Amino acid sequence: MKTLTKELQQAISPAQALELLIEGNKRFVNNLKVNRNLLQQANETSDGQHPFAVILSCIDSRTSAELIFDQGLGDVFSVRIAGNILNEDILGSMEFGCKVAGSKIIVVLGHTKCGAVKGACDHVEMGNLTSLLTKIRPAVDDETTVISQRNSSNAEFVEKVSAINVKRTVKAIMERSPILKEMIEAGQIGIVGGTHDITTGVVEFYKDTQIFN
Repeated sequence: MKTLTKELQQAISPAQALELLIEGNKRFVNNLKVNRNLLQQANETSDGQHPFAVILSCIDSRTSAELIFDQGLGDVFSVRIAGNILNEDILGSMEFGCKVAGSKIIVVLGHTKCGAVKGACDHVEMGNLTSLLTKIRPAVDDETTVISQRNSSNAEFVEKVSAINVKRTVKAIMERSPILKEMIEAGQIGIVGGTHDITTGVVEFYKDTQIFN
């Protein structure tokens, strides 16, 4: 697998970037990972990096973007925070990744059985975690199909809230970053949300969050 150069990166369209991630996830699920010389990639990217994707995911130890999408050094910008939430620093990181470094797609990736989502469902308050979980609470409130047992003991409720949280984040990126919105509308980059099943390894992308012009 070739190390990404600026020329290779620029030749990738947003749709092709998504396909690269889909294909990589299939390899991961089938345990057919590409043989890479990571030390060589480290050397080849030492003077510059040209990742094709910016992936916002949870800090969960089972949801490493490089692993579940079978990518190497220099392939993706990985932004990780509990509950894959959004803040100004993360938006700034995305703007750098796309506007400055040339990435072609933004992925907001949730995962099943997310502890942060469960904490928000249970109204957990603990130190600085309280502020973080507050950012997920709107997704809890937006989930209106589950009437009873609206807490972490209800697996269906947790997963529905998790999906809403991802979709809200995709929307918020468009609303809060004029730079990224302009790039998306111009077809320079794409954006999509999805969920990683920590049991099967499969990533499901949400069609209703996919924006490619």
